[in-house]
Amino acid sequence: MAQTQLAVLFTSTALIIIGLYSAIFIDNIIKKIIGISFIEEGVNLFIVAIGYKSGGIVPILMPGMDASWFSSNSAYPLPFGLVLTSIVIGASTLAVMLAFVMVLYKRYGTLSTKVMLADTSKKEEYDE
Repeated sequence: MAQTQLAVLFTSTALIIIGLYSAIFIDNIIKKIIGISFIEEGVNLFIVAIGYKSGGIVPILMPGMDASWFSSNSAYPLPFGLVLTSIVIGASTLAVMLAFVMVLYKRYGTLSTKVMLADTSKKEEYDE
């Protein structure tokens, strides 16, 4: 099982690196948002990998279970609760980011951040 957990940690690292590359170096704003989602999912996968326990059971104490056996065999529930909360918050922020992209596209007519930033600098020159 240690190999599985190691593979999950490498996968989460790869997702975070791909997301950082996309968010920093790619010009298209939709692709930047996808990169940010990759970072979020990589972090969620990392947290789940940390909370994983080989041979662990679901952390629900059923009637008749011995408390000491349950505490030594159950998975730690906090990471899974944090990931569940993160997924809900991530879906909401993704919706807001995409709404901002729609507004930016209506205003600038493009999804290129270079064009948007160049257009902003020209407007600042005219305002002065």
